[in-house]
Amino acid sequence: MGVRPVSPFDVRVRRVYDEPSAADGARVLVDRIWPRGVRKDSIRLDDWAKDAAPSAELRTWYGHDPAKFSEFRQRYLRELTGSTQRAALGRLRALAAAGRPVTLLTATRDLDHSQAAVLAPLLRQSAERAEPEGGEAACFAHLVCPECGAVVSEGHAEGCGLAGAATP
Repeated sequence: MGVRPVSPFDVRVRRVYDEPSAADGARVLVDRIWPRGVRKDSIRLDDWAKDAAPSAELRTWYGHDPAKFSEFRQRYLRELTGSTQRAALGRLRALAAAGRPVTLLTATRDLDHSQAAVLAPLLRQSAERAEPEGGEAACFAHLVCPECGAVVSEGHAEGCGLAGAATP
């Protein structure tokens, strides 16, 4: 795989249980349910993006099993094409494009296999492609393959019939 250019949009992933840092920028919880053992007044949050989190059904099916992560990622990306989810992504994208870091927070122990790990590159990529005017700011459909659900710039899923097609 080739080297990708570094994004000027700083989107980070951290655990909600980690101490806040001045370098975090905007801190956004991307879990659907409130993390266990955390008082709402004990952490500094700029937003709670429940609608950008996986559905309860998908979260239950996944169970944070790393062996299911590839399929989870595809299903989650498909969920993110819904209108409510696109609006939540639009708010996150606006934060990423505002010029300060955005830290996506999750209670998940394994950050590399979390919804935040799926969202971060999507937000970096969508912020890079954002146009100053025109179009629906929250639309990410052009980034997701309709057949396999993968973010097209990261490559299609194995066996995808559109793998050889040109990407936008």
